[in-house]
Amino acid sequence: MIYNYIVIGSGSSGGIIASRISENSENSVLLLEAGKDYQNIKDLPSNIRKGFALNLPDGLSEEIEDWSYKGFRNNSNTIDIPRGKIIGGSSSINGQIFLRGIPEDYDNWAKEGNNLWSYKNILPSLNRIENDLDFSGDFHGNTGKIPVKRFPKEKWSPTDHALYQSAIDMGFPNCPDQNSPDATGVGPVPINNNGLSLPDFKEGLRISSNIAYISETRERLNLTIKGNSFVKKILFNRSNKKTTPKAYGVEVESGGNTYFIEGENIILSAGAIGSPHLLLLSGIGPKEDLEQFDIEVFNDLPGVGKNLRDHPTVLPRYKLIDNFPEEWFGVPDRICLRYTATGSHLKNDMIIYANSVLSPPTAGNQAHYYGNFHNSDKFKNYPKEEMYLIWRARINLAIGSGEIKLNSSDPKKYPYINYNFLQEKFDRKRLREALKIALKLADHPNFEKWISERVTPTEKNLQNENSIEEWMIENVCHGHHISGTCKMGPSTDKMAVVNQYGKVHGIDGLTVADASIMVNCIRANTNVTSLMIGERISEFILNG
Repeated sequence: MIYNYIVIGSGSSGGIIASRISENSENSVLLLEAGKDYQNIKDLPSNIRKGFALNLPDGLSEEIEDWSYKGFRNNSNTIDIPRGKIIGGSSSINGQIFLRGIPEDYDNWAKEGNNLWSYKNILPSLNRIENDLDFSGDFHGNTGKIPVKRFPKEKWSPTDHALYQSAIDMGFPNCPDQNSPDATGVGPVPINNNGLSLPDFKEGLRISSNIAYISETRERLNLTIKGNSFVKKILFNRSNKKTTPKAYGVEVESGGNTYFIEGENIILSAGAIGSPHLLLLSGIGPKEDLEQFDIEVFNDLPGVGKNLRDHPTVLPRYKLIDNFPEEWFGVPDRICLRYTATGSHLKNDMIIYANSVLSPPTAGNQAHYYGNFHNSDKFKNYPKEEMYLIWRARINLAIGSGEIKLNSSDPKKYPYINYNFLQEKFDRKRLREALKIALKLADHPNFEKWISERVTPTEKNLQNENSIEEWMIENVCHGHHISGTCKMGPSTDKMAVVNQYGKVHGIDGLTVADASIMVNCIRANTNVTSLMIGERISEFILNG
């Protein structure tokens, strides 16, 4: 059988694309997912249905559906990179923060030669995704598949109230709707979890692309969903080296066997790590890198794997008082502070969160902030001295970028990933200020009754500007928002991998649709925009 469409990856973008294009019963669609496919929502592991992030402390962990990538933060020490390896992709394991980018993010994409992605043009796709239960009007959707709601003040934690009031006292404006086009300041975070509409939030579900889209399509006769199907290579044919290569299928490993499956159109939605990695393995990317591993070059595209973007983040950590109320540990982010850095030409380029977590004293520089585990017997027996308030001071639009390269021609060997964080003076300056703001907020009298001491950075780390920068460079981590590694742009842009329709330059029959095609990282969490990319590319496909 030759499918009309083969979709690789069931995450935020791929899940929507498979759902949308299979609405036309004449389209035969195969959706391939490397991780497990849970056909019934009730069979999903509890940390997938209800959890809020990755990396539980030892003793509280459940089975994690994760690729467990490793990378470099800036040519120095390594950093864990969790990515969803399960039906729904990373939308099944993320923190459920439902923030949109700001209008300038998308308008800047348009200025780079992608006029179909201006804020005006993508707004209908953003609205189509959501059912905002708090706000309506031109800038919100109220009929979409994903419920969006914010925690009311009476459901904020003690440290949420302290952060909010401290920010107000420091002169930041109140912001009740962080998804408003002109949003800035401190206020509640929109969440894609239906528990906010239930009497007990802990009974709610994470509304991933699997639950919102894929689960509704399983009875369609023209859609085949295959889990545990690892795509090793995209297949191309061409009559000679002067003709344009055409993608005609994929090489897939499943159950210990290898299969060659043909499709008229291949849609690559494996994420901002998986998509460039698979392109490189298949012979699309910088010629010199491919030839190093004896990979046949089908198109010399220097931008594949370059332009890696994310949100550089530092994590000041404070020990909470011994009798801090246990019911507030592991709950999701409820409020955030968005603002523009001093002297920055980039609006809303910074964001700060704070959350009470379980975290070992040696946790280093990645927060552990799972949700909905604190009623378990494991939690009751967990050492109470390991209770912390983790701040996240973050650059929402860094100017520095990293890269992804091959380590091997073996598809099972993970690629080289380097974020290259804080190599730009402008990025260091802004993050240094954000760190100081977070520390000032924590020193506010509103936090006195909840915080016992600061753990990191130490006074030695804060001695002067140089010591602060040294601490940041050593401890900076990502925001779990890797993007931009197959960026879109016109063929005149030598670093562009796809055009604004997601079609790979110089290749027929191959589309990329996920966070990798972002021109730059948006000034928000990336899930909403990845969902929007799925909707937008689906529109292009269905409209021809």
